[in-house]
Amino acid sequence: MVRNATYERDWGPLDPECDCYTCKNYTRAYIRHLIKANEILGVRLLSIHNLRFLTNLMERVKIEIERDNLGTFKEEFYKKYGYIK
Repeated sequence: MVRNATYERDWGPLDPECDCYTCKNYTRAYIRHLIKANEILGVRLLSIHNLRFLTNLMERVKIEIERDNLGTFKEEFYKKYGYIK
């Protein structure tokens, strides 16, 4: 995604809803630059974001299981991230 030329001048965070270090401190354009330049910092920043995303997801899954609402959450998640055909 970040390699796409669309993000060359995108000054927003990777994910506006994310609270990770990467999203709070770096733009899509800068991360794209790092990745295109094969800078290890780009991979690190993406890893930080991805780990936080997965941690948040698992926390939310736990909550939805406790609420007996996992099926509805799954459908909302799939819809948001484009998995429903």
